[in-house]
Amino acid sequence: MGIQHLPALLVLLCTCLAMAQDKATSAPPPVVETVMVKALPEYPGKEVLMITVEYPPGGADPVHRHDAHGFIYVLEGTIVMGVQGGEEVTLTPGQSFHEGPADVHTVGRNASQEKPAKFLVFLLKDIGKDPVILVE
Repeated sequence: MGIQHLPALLVLLCTCLAMAQDKATSAPPPVVETVMVKALPEYPGKEVLMITVEYPPGGADPVHRHDAHGFIYVLEGTIVMGVQGGEEVTLTPGQSFHEGPADVHTVGRNASQEKPAKFLVFLLKDIGKDPVILVE
């Protein structure tokens, strides 16, 4: 391939990268429902937030973090989870995952394009802090 083909190759590469990025950002968002919020008097300034998260088929989270310890327990379906610097794990009902306060949650998605997935999240966090912080 000669240098005259380089501009066309760069255009093709940029187009492919843009399409991949659009696909990642166009995944159906999760449905989040609050189960419980409970202050912990024995630990001043701390609370527990329990939520359920349902990924529709093909659903995913944006990259985010929590100023909290997050404990995830899979109820239905199969999910893929991962934090920056760690390996992705695939979880099925009855399995769990932990995210620490400094972890960046880089992968959170439904492993299936056909079936929903649902999990319970238990966050131990500071009262008044947002439970989810988006990361650019």
